[in-house]
Amino acid sequence: MDDHINIPRHIAIVMDGNGRWARAKHMPRFLGHKKGVEAVRDIVKACAVLNVECLSLFAFSSENWKRPEKEISNLMGLFMMALEREAKALARNNVQLQIIGDLSHFSDKLQKKIKQVEELTANSDGLRLIVAANYGGRWDITKATQKLAKMIEDKEMPVDSICEDDISSQLTTPDIPDPDLFIRTGGEKRISNFLIWQMAYTELYFTDVLWPDFDSEQLNIAINDYSSRQRRFGKTSEQVLADKEKESK
Repeated sequence: MDDHINIPRHIAIVMDGNGRWARAKHMPRFLGHKKGVEAVRDIVKACAVLNVECLSLFAFSSENWKRPEKEISNLMGLFMMALEREAKALARNNVQLQIIGDLSHFSDKLQKKIKQVEELTANSDGLRLIVAANYGGRWDITKATQKLAKMIEDKEMPVDSICEDDISSQLTTPDIPDPDLFIRTGGEKRISNFLIWQMAYTELYFTDVLWPDFDSEQLNIAINDYSSRQRRFGKTSEQVLADKEKESK
């Protein structure tokens, strides 16, 4: 990759297309999800090499419980297997794992394994890998407002003092920078309730490539596209250029 490429601090990905990948190859959907886990491993490695600070992956949304019971059971089993197999490798490669979402719906065994892997990798200071499981952006905001409402009820803060930073501090990602780049594979062009508060100014990138086929080369294409954009955050192009000139002096 070009030395002048602007690497995002935080990349968020909706990993779509496992089922369609399997169907196109006349395989069971479960094998598509297994292949998807391999793609996760490759993208985690690629982000670590590129010195990306945070990688957030949407593994299982709160809406995914509507899927067939057998598929959900297979996904939960695959989640457990991935945690068991990858835990030591994550720690060895200085990757910190954090799972966000409403974990209370998962089995006690899976919740215990999640806690074990998070504790095992807690001291890693390299790539932060955030996996959203039974997560929804509206759920995240709702829980945050409930916490703030309780603080107001307990007279810990006045209602008219609430600001955006207060809401951000009560989300599941209080110490994580907002995503710079959002990637969705599989051809769909929506964010599907993923980190919707956090992605207010995120650059969106959509690709027809199905998740099992998304590799480091595809990641580089997405980052190159991101790097070609001018992020203004409400400023004019002239102001952004002037700020860059000041930074370079």
